[in-house]
Amino acid sequence: MLDERKLAVLRAVVEDFVNTNEPVGSRALADRHPLGVSPATIRNDMVALEEDGYIHQPHTSAGRVPTDKGYRLFVDRLSSVKPLSAAERRAIESFLGGAVDLDEIVARTVRLLAQLTRQVAIVQYPSLTRSSVQHVELVPLGSQRIMMVVITNTGRVEQRVIDGLGTVSENAVNDLRGMLNRAIAGKHLGDVPDAVEDLPAQVAPEDRPVAVAVLSVLLESLVERHEEKIVLAGTANLAAVDFAASLRDVLEALEENMVLIRLLGEAKDPSMLTVRIGAENFHEGLRSTSIVSADYGVGNQSLAKIGVVGPTRMDYPGTMGAVRAVARYVGQILAGQ
Repeated sequence: MLDERKLAVLRAVVEDFVNTNEPVGSRALADRHPLGVSPATIRNDMVALEEDGYIHQPHTSAGRVPTDKGYRLFVDRLSSVKPLSAAERRAIESFLGGAVDLDEIVARTVRLLAQLTRQVAIVQYPSLTRSSVQHVELVPLGSQRIMMVVITNTGRVEQRVIDGLGTVSENAVNDLRGMLNRAIAGKHLGDVPDAVEDLPAQVAPEDRPVAVAVLSVLLESLVERHEEKIVLAGTANLAAVDFAASLRDVLEALEENMVLIRLLGEAKDPSMLTVRIGAENFHEGLRSTSIVSADYGVGNQSLAKIGVVGPTRMDYPGTMGAVRAVARYVGQILAGQ
């Protein structure tokens, strides 16, 4: 473990390198930071930090820059993340509060986070496997078609048109709608198959084919679909960054949906904030990046992940604060719906 003075020097190296993108020397640290010691003492501390692998000297005559290990210690020993300003909080509330459905919430969130952090923002749609049914609506479309709309507690809306049916009476549709909502409203999606198993037997024989068709589409659209959807924004922000690997490698990795899902990890706890730095990322093309992610959800239930991808030379306190704040706002909006 580093003593407090060396830790203060490491913090100063990280902060200056993030701000200037230039190797940091001992005299510059003495001038810019109230470390309370001479440049010679700071130089000795920097030598010790280099020997321990927290910083390195890119050129013989240059100052030092942080390593992945140095960034990791800096993040782990952060006393707090940078809070958003009152103006930023009002902007988030206003911008996200105007969203009318889940698609717009996700679209606004990913744009906002990219603007706040000047990184690549990633938002994962709430997984259907973690949702429950809020309401089912059946709307007759003529005499042989029905539109089914299923709304989940996470704000997701699944819409299907069921056609090729025999003659469908409006009374039969109304009765089936009521039966479905009584059976599955509030049920976790994994419990829906058992909840509707006996419904066809409760329907009049002449309406049973319609009920079977509706239930088949319901199960196919909700229970049997396990895809995860990811939305990106801000990839243009990467153009202003110098990566150890090529920008092409980073962009190719970001194009792979499953890579992003694995990077964000599985949602577990709405209070969790995760930072993966450099070589901690499993994908070779992202070894020169850092990923900051957080869960968002309703109450204590995590629904999905939100995060940013940027260079290892990023403003960790500010980025972590923005990701955590936006995740909380998204959860509040979903809870309000």
